[in-house]
Amino acid sequence: MSIRLRFTLLYTFILALTLTIFGFALYTVQARDTLTSLKQDLSLGASKLAEATLKTDSHSSDGQPTPDDKHTRPPLPFDEFSKDQAFQTFPEREIARVLDPQGNLVASPFGREGDALPLSEEGLQALQDQQDWWETGTVSGEQMLIYSHPIIVDNEVAYITQVARSLTERDRTLQSLATTLLIAGLLTALVAFGIGWLFSGFTFNPIHRITQTAQKIGDERDFTRRVNYTGPQDEVGQLANTFNSMLSRLQDAFQKVEQSLEMQRNFVADVSHELRTPLTTLRGNLGLMRRNLPPEEQADILSDMVDESDRLIRLVNDLLLLARTDAGRSLAKESVDISSVLEETCRQARQLDPQRQINLDVPPALNILGDRDALKQVALILLDNALKHSTGNINVTAKPNGKRVEIRVQDFGEGIPTEKLDHVFDRFYRGDDATIPGFGLGLPIAKTLVEAQGGQITLESELGKGSIVILHYQIAA
Repeated sequence: MSIRLRFTLLYTFILALTLTIFGFALYTVQARDTLTSLKQDLSLGASKLAEATLKTDSHSSDGQPTPDDKHTRPPLPFDEFSKDQAFQTFPEREIARVLDPQGNLVASPFGREGDALPLSEEGLQALQDQQDWWETGTVSGEQMLIYSHPIIVDNEVAYITQVARSLTERDRTLQSLATTLLIAGLLTALVAFGIGWLFSGFTFNPIHRITQTAQKIGDERDFTRRVNYTGPQDEVGQLANTFNSMLSRLQDAFQKVEQSLEMQRNFVADVSHELRTPLTTLRGNLGLMRRNLPPEEQADILSDMVDESDRLIRLVNDLLLLARTDAGRSLAKESVDISSVLEETCRQARQLDPQRQINLDVPPALNILGDRDALKQVALILLDNALKHSTGNINVTAKPNGKRVEIRVQDFGEGIPTEKLDHVFDRFYRGDDATIPGFGLGLPIAKTLVEAQGGQITLESELGKGSIVILHYQIAA
């Protein structure tokens, strides 16, 4: 069952329940009011009849029956029982009777024995106890409401007046009201269901578009799609906006994944290319070793194979280091005295090229938050690059800069063109100078290690003047 149908059914159910409660309350009020009005009319008629009966009883010496002998006579017609106007003009829709204290019929409109109205023993007892009595009974096939009223003379019941009215008209009115309410309620519920179905369709149309958009995205993998919603910023509008925001983030994430996959493919291709050269050389030298060559040539081939093996080892070590840093290998963040690290690194770098001058300018007791081994490895990479790509002196400086420490490694080589600066931290990128040994992994490794310690690395270069690599580390408190 769809949300639209459930929403419409719920709305219709609530409306039907409201109409039912309203109809029941209206029917109950109408039934009570009509019954109250009917009782008031009967009470008024009984009162007039009682007054007329008392007047008749006061003139009993004129030939009217007395309380002592009225129970022995047959019932009299009203025109013989009393000449009072109340008996002559009694409403046609009401039935009136006069009884003696024992419940015997004394007078009726036509004076017939069968004109007596129903009166239960419990009602007779209540009347003899001088209490009014209400009851319903069937008279001539009609349901009647009967009101019995005792007439008190000298603190004794002299007569009992009964006034009755048919309930048929009231029952028909209530039945008509119930039928009208039922039919009107059903029609209203049906109309409300149709209107609710239309309005719910209009309300849930953006959700339907969201569903279609999500399905198309899943089928076509097109994260550029958006839900076109121009309605009010209600819950549905917020849902559409949230969905569009989610699509934007998914699009960014998908693009990053695509870029990562592309970088991974390029990385694998570059690794394959770098490994192929030394492996091809080794395979060729092994083929030469199977021949019967002079000892001098064999020694040269073995030396070449050792160099290529060392090259393979360095490449594998660099790749292993990159894999570890990419996997999020945690580095220590402790206070490191950079003066001792840089002095040790410069001393080792001078051994690579004793003819070069490496100048170090670091203030004492300058500490950073980082990993000592990682810092030393970064410094060695930068000094090795400076030695390879320049022929003059190399300057290494460090100084505090606010809450950070700035380390600079400067060479005075040919510099790097501006269009190539954006790629110097790309893996296996070596520019156009393929004669310089290396794999193009030094700066990418340095960048990964620096950022893993919470630092930053940048490179500035100018053609003909050289390059400067700048490191920023958080200063230790």
